[in-house]
Amino acid sequence: MRTTRGGASPVMIGRDRELRQLRKLVAARRSGVGMIAGEPGVGKTRLVRELLSTLDADTVVLVGQAEPGSLSRPYEVLMDALDGREGVDPALLAELGDSARSPVERLHSGVRLVSELIAGRPAVIVFEDLHWADSESAALFERIADIEGAQVLIGSYRPAEVTGRDPVTALLSRLGRRHSLTRLDLHPFDVSDTATLLAAITGRPAPPRAIAALHQRTGGNPFFLEELLRGHERDDLEAVHEQPLPWSLAEVLRRQVDDLEPEQRRIVEAASVLGHRVHFDLLAAVTGAGEDELIRALGALVARDVLVETGEDEFSFRHALLREAIAGHLIGRQRRRLHEAALEALLADTDGRLPHDPAMVAHHAQAAGRYDDMLAAARRGVALYLSIGSAYQALELAEMGLAEDGEDPSLLAGAARSAWLAGLLTDAIGYARRWRDRAVSAPDRNEALYLMIRLAWEADELAEMDELTHEVELLIAELPPSADQALAMTAVAQSSMLRDEIASAIAWADRALAIASDLDLPRIRLAALVEKGLAMTEWPSTAAEGQAILAGLIDEAEKAGEWVLAARALNELVQGVPPNSPAEHAELLERMRVDAERAGFESLAVAAYFQGQARIAVREGALSVGIAALEQGRERDRSYLRRGRWADYHAVFLAGLYLESGAWDRVAEIIDQLREVPNVEPLTVPGLAFHLACRRPGNGDVTTLLDEVLAAVADQSWRSGSQAHDLLSAAIEAGLPEPRLRQLVSALVDENVWDDYRTLVDAQLAEVAGRAAEAMTGYQAVCGSQILPPSVRGTAAVGAARCALALDRADEAEVEAARATELLSRWGGWRLAALDRVRDQLGLVPRTGDRAVTGAAALTPREREVAFLIADGLTNAELARRLYISPKTAAVHVSNILHKLGVTSRTQVAEVVGR
Repeated sequence: MRTTRGGASPVMIGRDRELRQLRKLVAARRSGVGMIAGEPGVGKTRLVRELLSTLDADTVVLVGQAEPGSLSRPYEVLMDALDGREGVDPALLAELGDSARSPVERLHSGVRLVSELIAGRPAVIVFEDLHWADSESAALFERIADIEGAQVLIGSYRPAEVTGRDPVTALLSRLGRRHSLTRLDLHPFDVSDTATLLAAITGRPAPPRAIAALHQRTGGNPFFLEELLRGHERDDLEAVHEQPLPWSLAEVLRRQVDDLEPEQRRIVEAASVLGHRVHFDLLAAVTGAGEDELIRALGALVARDVLVETGEDEFSFRHALLREAIAGHLIGRQRRRLHEAALEALLADTDGRLPHDPAMVAHHAQAAGRYDDMLAAARRGVALYLSIGSAYQALELAEMGLAEDGEDPSLLAGAARSAWLAGLLTDAIGYARRWRDRAVSAPDRNEALYLMIRLAWEADELAEMDELTHEVELLIAELPPSADQALAMTAVAQSSMLRDEIASAIAWADRALAIASDLDLPRIRLAALVEKGLAMTEWPSTAAEGQAILAGLIDEAEKAGEWVLAARALNELVQGVPPNSPAEHAELLERMRVDAERAGFESLAVAAYFQGQARIAVREGALSVGIAALEQGRERDRSYLRRGRWADYHAVFLAGLYLESGAWDRVAEIIDQLREVPNVEPLTVPGLAFHLACRRPGNGDVTTLLDEVLAAVADQSWRSGSQAHDLLSAAIEAGLPEPRLRQLVSALVDENVWDDYRTLVDAQLAEVAGRAAEAMTGYQAVCGSQILPPSVRGTAAVGAARCALALDRADEAEVEAARATELLSRWGGWRLAALDRVRDQLGLVPRTGDRAVTGAAALTPREREVAFLIADGLTNAELARRLYISPKTAAVHVSNILHKLGVTSRTQVAEVVGR
């Protein structure tokens, strides 16, 4: 996004790629042509203005715009561009406008006018709205493109308004044959760009429901969005999207259908009332039009881009706002009669000719005042949409029904579940509470409490979570062994797991599993297995068993249509201890996303997916890739108003990777932002602040910050080996004394930290204490770990190399440095800096391969000794025996020698050292 002038939004959204292409054209400093295509309001003019705002001051700029009716006004576009401009030759301008002159003479006058204004300087010439342009302007556009020089010619047009008779049609064809043409097709915004635009206009994140509703209503058209928001920037966006169309926008939209023939108008008016999607047979039933008549009318409407054919015998309006504008122009009785006719046709259809979408039936029943029919359709529709993962649609239908009957338990249940899946936490909590309070049976209340526990955890309402869990425990005591009791036990298992009470979670899950097995309750068994598996992965001693449980239930859950359970299990396999193969890891992530999408589970399908991409990148040792994934996810999320644990979901992980890379200012920025987020984990902000201060002096007193870390750790219910290693590494960098380091490790490491991290941390402390041999053994023990990512294993190898140097074992140090170089090849920051220091001590070639000294002079003393033995014909095994080193170390020496000498064979080594 870049700042620009004009428009409701202070920034341009979603067109960075297109802007780069245009700027590349300008930067080439040679003749170039760009054509921008897109519907009205999609941002063609905004993109051009953004380009013009970036030009150098000496660039000549000409901007002309065609108007409706320009076809009868020759050279209208150039005349508009020159209007009021100084330095224009009046004689040439008069020749251009002289209708008595021949077309060729006037064309040459236009070309000369442009050439003299440019005068060899860089120029950008813009002809906007070429779909209205006269043939003379089109011909002039083409001739300007032929001028040699550093000018860029840009045209814009609306494809839907271009016919074979329009001059621009032939122009596009000729330009494509004669010039290197840059074509830019601007499409409406997706939901994410819509969210970004709303945030830019209002200056605050937008509620997800308002984003979805405004995107649906406007079709992602930026102009329509800005017009709807004009004057309402400070208002509640959830109310704004329900406001009537502004008069100016309604007029713009209705102008598209002003000149329709009477029959076409009758058809389009009926279509506007029938809904977002209009079926051919339903439209025929409502209008009474014959098949041939309807085909002709629909063909004309599609040709005018009023309607689009979206499926077999199915049509939609190009813009939902156009449908709204047309329907809003009808009187109430007209609309009601059309709704009644549509409802009767749908209810009377017994042979399946018409689409039986419950939402369509409910919509027409509500508009026709048939509320019993509406409620019945709403109940059916909520269940259907939830089963196919359409959470937003389920919520809309549930709320339609609740507006008529706010006490309906099935609709409240559907509203609570769908709002949760769609990521609408506040709405989900409100509906879940109403569901529980109005539950008419123990199973219904049980289901409501199960969901409410999860919602309380996501909202960081831990006191409420405890109360709800206690309520479920009381319910368990009242119930006999049954499906209801097993489900309640699963709810308590989930609560315990989420609160890091692992032993309790496993115990409750096992109780639920016993009942599920006795009574053959497959759905509850799957749910209990998920909670048990998730809990077990939290302990190193049971993690492998927990992962096996989760991996084993996924196929069964998918076959049963339990997509939420399958997605939760897959998410743990992605985020936890990774599989051996990166390809398998990526496959798990994609499978998780697909299952989450099938469930309509927005938080896993989107936010957790970006986190999963970053996890895979970290496991592959690709720091920049991980940062890019989190930046993309965070940028998307920051335009949405989130609550609880989903507020700034990516910030902590991203701050950790910024610390790895040395992006100190970005870390400080995130720390400041996290201070404003409620209920962040106790150690998050103190830990990040301490790490930053250790790495970049001047960001606080490390001793004071360490005390804050130690105080925060006491309030954190879990321990992390990764966290312990990172903070200890930072403390060592800051030069804190050994007793303070041991105090930090004692607080951060307990029996539930992975053994490999415990070994690594112990090795770090041993090195600080000067016990190099002990530290080296520890470092080497974890270099091949499956638990630690490449970056941490690389750091362990660097530590082993340091210790080997301290023990005067340079050969082993080179081996470890080589291993670290491979592991850290795609990393950066402080870990790579530590490796470079070790390589410098060893006299190795810099990792970039650049070295001032080359050839035999680049070899270390030990390498020169090995090189002479290679020249004598010794094999690696013979080198090892002669020098009392391992064959592996000998191989490393040989590899380094070949690299430094720039040769590929032992024979060549002999030739080099012989010289």
